[in-house]
Amino acid sequence: MVVSHLRCTGRDGFTIVELLVVIAIIGVLIALLLPAVQSAREGARRVQCQNNLKQIGLAFTSHLSATRRYPSNGWGYAWIGDPDRGTGKDQPGGWIYSILPYMEQSALHKLGSGLDPAAKKQALSQLMQSTVSTFKCPSRATDKLLPSKPEVVPRNAEWTQQVAKTDYAVNEGDFITDTGEGPETLAIGDSAQYAWRDTSLATGICFQRSEVRPASIADGLSKTYLVGEKNVSSVNYQTYDDYGYDQSMYCGVDVDVTRWVVEPPQRDANEIKERCFGSTHSEGCHFVLCDGSVHLIDYGIDPEVHRRLGNRNDGYVVSGNRW
Repeated sequence: MVVSHLRCTGRDGFTIVELLVVIAIIGVLIALLLPAVQSAREGARRVQCQNNLKQIGLAFTSHLSATRRYPSNGWGYAWIGDPDRGTGKDQPGGWIYSILPYMEQSALHKLGSGLDPAAKKQALSQLMQSTVSTFKCPSRATDKLLPSKPEVVPRNAEWTQQVAKTDYAVNEGDFITDTGEGPETLAIGDSAQYAWRDTSLATGICFQRSEVRPASIADGLSKTYLVGEKNVSSVNYQTYDDYGYDQSMYCGVDVDVTRWVVEPPQRDANEIKERCFGSTHSEGCHFVLCDGSVHLIDYGIDPEVHRRLGNRNDGYVVSGNRW
């Protein structure tokens, strides 16, 4: 008898068509999941941004407890913080420099202390290149150090090509004081004869040589902006072509560290809006108020409500929670 041996011809692996189908399915799943992943990441970045502002608000509160006033905002954009001149009218640097000791950055604040003018200039150049992550929003994709404008040479520091910048700005209110670069020298600034710009109409918390006290915030600490995110031209994240993003965060009063409420907050776009608050977040930008609470302010906020929240004593208190 002849026995026939039959052999199974089963397949191993996939056909090209089956492989393409699997790849297509994976592609569809990735397309569906990617927005959710991006949303989750942005949510985490927003939480970090809120925490940054919370820490900034706590530093202001600590400064207030120590001095009974908010820090000054310095002399002008041509000046950098000086470790030997306190945090009031004599301090040429802005609010960020003045709150460093209250953010566990005392060593950074003391750079150059007690040195002769030439050595101090070198030390303050090092300061300008010193980053502090609390002053950077993680949603704005920029390098740690960014280009500084060559035309703006600090009076009390050596100019440096790369500087640390900030994504947050203090509230100067609804009146633009336009204080400029400040005096030519420390001696001139200290002179009783120097004609400082009149800032008596300033309505915010920090401005040139300010020493605002809580008692002057007549509208209430919980109804007044302290510090918020600032608008930056999205095409100039890595340049010095946006006037409000071209200098060190340790400079005196300027659009790099100060914003106003003359316009509602704006989401980052191509246009330069150097006086506006804003951010790269899609829903709005965050503010810490004078009571230390942090809020997300919608880009569609009523312009008048926004203005009132920026004016510390106009008598028009924002009722309820209209933001």
